[in-house]
Amino acid sequence: MTHGTKLYLHLKKWLEKAALDYGMIADGDRVLVGVSGGADSLVLLDLLNTPMLHLPSFSIVAVNIDLGFDADYAGYGVLENYLYENGYEYVMEKTDIGHRVHSDWARKRPCFLCSKMRRKRIVEIAEEHGCNKLAFAHHKDDIIETLLLNMLYAREISTMVPDQSLFRGKFHIIRPLAYIHEGLIKKYAVERDLPVIKNRCPSENTSKRRYIKNLLDELEKDNKDVRDNIFKSMSHVKMDYLLKNAGEASKNSDAEMPRKNVGVPH
Repeated sequence: MTHGTKLYLHLKKWLEKAALDYGMIADGDRVLVGVSGGADSLVLLDLLNTPMLHLPSFSIVAVNIDLGFDADYAGYGVLENYLYENGYEYVMEKTDIGHRVHSDWARKRPCFLCSKMRRKRIVEIAEEHGCNKLAFAHHKDDIIETLLLNMLYAREISTMVPDQSLFRGKFHIIRPLAYIHEGLIKKYAVERDLPVIKNRCPSENTSKRRYIKNLLDELEKDNKDVRDNIFKSMSHVKMDYLLKNAGEASKNSDAEMPRKNVGVPH
């Protein structure tokens, strides 16, 4: 299947719109693309490797950090063959991160620690290869799920942002799929016959993110717009109708309280 389908044109339109809206890519940027081997990251790599209508010239380097769950897993070779045969500049590195974050010392937060350790190594590789942008395949659904995860488990209202500065602007994490739903990405991966590798992580189906995903699926049985409504709500925040910090609220309350008029004795 070649490029040029309706789905390809749709995804490219929204990828370029997200990149333009957030100023993700500048002329001459060198973009590291995180490629796990899953559908999302392979689609991101595929789309970034096609001609752009509205974005300036940039180069890409595909980077895969193998977590080491299965040393003999054939998927590693399949991914390397795909990158080589399609002429990508790439870096593939085997690690033991997966085993370390699922050991006793880290079992309460394996996903958080895995993400942190992978990102640390990716930043190091970006510096080694002269990359100033780190492109990750987080999509619209990831942004929605992260908002709910942070509200329910981290007690804060925050999510992933499409363009995130690191080290005072030395690097930027960019998320060009920020406007695209996961379902369309999976559909495109099938259309392009991309060599999607099975996720070997034992926490894949038991994580809090999976729980949130299932919860949203249930809610959408009654209202198909639930995900889109949550996404749009992040751009329509009414600060006057959110709770303030308790200390700040108390200070403001005292400032607004009328003072009692006390007479001066003669």
